[in-house]
Amino acid sequence: MQTLFIRGPSATMRMVVLVIASIILMTADHRWKSLERVRGTLSTLLYPLQYTIDLPIRIYYWSDEVFSTQQTLIEKNRQFQARHLENRVQLQKLEILEKENDRLRKLLSAIPKTTERLLIAEIIDVDVDPYRQLIILNKGSNKGVYQGQPIIDARGIMGQVVHVGPLSSTAMLITDVSHAIPVQVNRTGLRAIAFGSGKIDQLNLRHLPHNADIKVGDLLITSGLGGTFPPNFPVAIISKVERPAGEPFAKIEAKPHALLDKSREVLLVWRNKPEEKQEPTETSETDKPAEAEPDKKTNRRRGSNRE
Repeated sequence: MQTLFIRGPSATMRMVVLVIASIILMTADHRWKSLERVRGTLSTLLYPLQYTIDLPIRIYYWSDEVFSTQQTLIEKNRQFQARHLENRVQLQKLEILEKENDRLRKLLSAIPKTTERLLIAEIIDVDVDPYRQLIILNKGSNKGVYQGQPIIDARGIMGQVVHVGPLSSTAMLITDVSHAIPVQVNRTGLRAIAFGSGKIDQLNLRHLPHNADIKVGDLLITSGLGGTFPPNFPVAIISKVERPAGEPFAKIEAKPHALLDKSREVLLVWRNKPEEKQEPTETSETDKPAEAEPDKKTNRRRGSNRE
């Protein structure tokens, strides 16, 4: 009959034998490298088992890396698209600022040295009435704007202020039918008056005789008469000259030199004022002798009394 428990060496004896065998094998492997082949063979045999055991962990890290990389790429792509859109908007703003700077430089270069003060204003609205040529500016009486003040752009005279509010003002263009401006032909010095025609690109010169020395292409400038517009600013260029027979005056048309329907910024111009003469003071040198005369009379009286 087989026994239930097999009798053999004790556990202590087995441990001692295994420890001694391990020491012997480690010493032999360290000194003579005798177990290198055995280790290589065992590693080759155990590699499939190790790979199979490690495969789930590898799959987990690989999938996590793939999905996280894809999510990261998607997020970066969104960021790049948003940044690209912002850059395009900024680029458009830069282009607008460059054009605005160019317009402002032209405005500043159009001002002669005789003016003392000027103010840049922006056109914020245009009158919808087809029979009026009015614009609204974003500067008012709080900036010193006054009624009748001339406005210009980078090319020449545009009009004058007709109504002033605290924060805004209304200006009439030189092409308005109720507007007239004294002008002078730059070539000959001939003086005339340019009337608005109601058309944005036309001025009329009236009451000039047939023998007036004026021709197409002549530049009209402000004459300075009337005290509203400063002199020597470009106004218009003669575009048509007709001398119909049987009529006393020539028919002359001019095209405004300023860009009345395109300018966005304008300049409000203040004219130079002559220096006021200082009033003489109350105590002048001429008054001093007059003050001394009573003293002489009193001295004479005192002398006569003594005598």
